Amino acid sequence: MARACDICGKQRSVGHNVSHANNKTKRLWRPNLQRVHAAVAGAGKRLLVCTRCLRSGRVAKAAPAGSRPRVHA
Repeated sequence: MARACDICGKQRSVGHNVSHANNKTKRLWRPNLQRVHAAVAGAGKRLLVCTRCLRSGRVAKAAPAGSRPRVHA
């Protein structure tokens, strides 16, 4: 499977590098994907998520296993 965002499905995009002499060569733009530990159906799961989805709050990050809330005295 291609590297794509598990939330929005964003994938690579194809175009050209264009030189000053107007020579065109193929190139790719890849999405900025991050591996995130997210809460899916109440359980933690590792997902590939683009930074746009992370910033917009479409992903609920899961708490690390064995973590407890800090108690300030």
